[in-house]
Amino acid sequence: MTFNKNDEILLTNDEIYRYSRHLLMPEVGITGQKKLKAASVLIIGTGGLGSPTALYLGAAGVGRIGLIDFDTVDESNLQRQIIHSTSSIGYPKLTSAKARLLDLNPFINIELHETMLSSANALEIINNYQIIIDGTDNFPTRYLLNDACVFLNKPLIYGSIFRFEGQISVFHSSIGPCYRCLFQEPPPHGLVPSCAEGGVFGVLPGVIGAMQATEAIKLIIGQGKPLIGRLMLYDALGLHFREVKVRKDPNCPVCGENPSIRELIDYEAFCGMPTAEHEITTEFDIVPEELKILLENNNEQIILIDVRERHEWEICHLEGANLVPLAEIPEHLNQFDPTKKYVIYCKIGKRSIEAAFLMQSAGLRVRHLRGGINAWSRQVDPRIPLY
Repeated sequence: MTFNKNDEILLTNDEIYRYSRHLLMPEVGITGQKKLKAASVLIIGTGGLGSPTALYLGAAGVGRIGLIDFDTVDESNLQRQIIHSTSSIGYPKLTSAKARLLDLNPFINIELHETMLSSANALEIINNYQIIIDGTDNFPTRYLLNDACVFLNKPLIYGSIFRFEGQISVFHSSIGPCYRCLFQEPPPHGLVPSCAEGGVFGVLPGVIGAMQATEAIKLIIGQGKPLIGRLMLYDALGLHFREVKVRKDPNCPVCGENPSIRELIDYEAFCGMPTAEHEITTEFDIVPEELKILLENNNEQIILIDVRERHEWEICHLEGANLVPLAEIPEHLNQFDPTKKYVIYCKIGKRSIEAAFLMQSAGLRVRHLRGGINAWSRQVDPRIPLY
């Protein structure tokens, strides 16, 4: 797989010394290092996966690295997003990442795209790079990236992490399967919790991100066997890898023999992301300040239901709340009193919406705390720890 014409690429004496451990290996050598210098890689996300991937590609001498992100650095990121630091808190992640990469290697070029990748801009941005690396954490962007890479014939290095488990593969529809060949449909919205809700082992993205960087370098220098047609599964607790074969699906809707998807679509809708008409209306929301007043007056005898997990309850909880994890709500529906008024809360408000839907459908009077217990901590009681 050839990406570069590097006949005119030269390495300075400083670069030769910097990359000397590469040059000593015949699989890389001067030729391979010139390929790396001439290469262009786009990394979507500078979070858990994007951090180690960008650092290793930058250190390896990939000449042009594009970064896409629109978030700012939060203190809770630093447990795993190692490209950022405490001094970067509150700054745009792209600003933080670029400064760290150029400090690591001043011989590379960093291009910033401070935007949310969408169907409107994906093709234009992706078309300017040779290899695309998925460092995202949501299904709409994963399917968007896959389809755009199929249409543009770009290799997509996929990575995914959750708690103690990770996945990685290389999708390149011209010579192997694409992401849709493996996962034709996304899981129902809300079934797979995000890292913000489910947590992630801090070193896990480092392992998967380093493997993504490895695959990119292999593709660039044309050495080794890329993970095309193979899905690698990693279990950090058991410290073992398992490989699953992935075959090209002739009925794949985007890369199959008779594709039904020929242009980028609305991926939020495709993945079942809730729209305004599907969310609980503001009539059922309650903001922290309003809940505080109701609890202080206690005129309505509000019953608080915490739908987080038991280990989250041990971190913090609201005084007087009852713990009923979201998964247990259905079996408790007949135990709730339809004459009472309930307020549901979770960490940031996503699980409480689902619980409120379930309870509302059972005829119960229920509201959900907008922003969850974290919003309560920020707006009402800072003694409650944020997590």
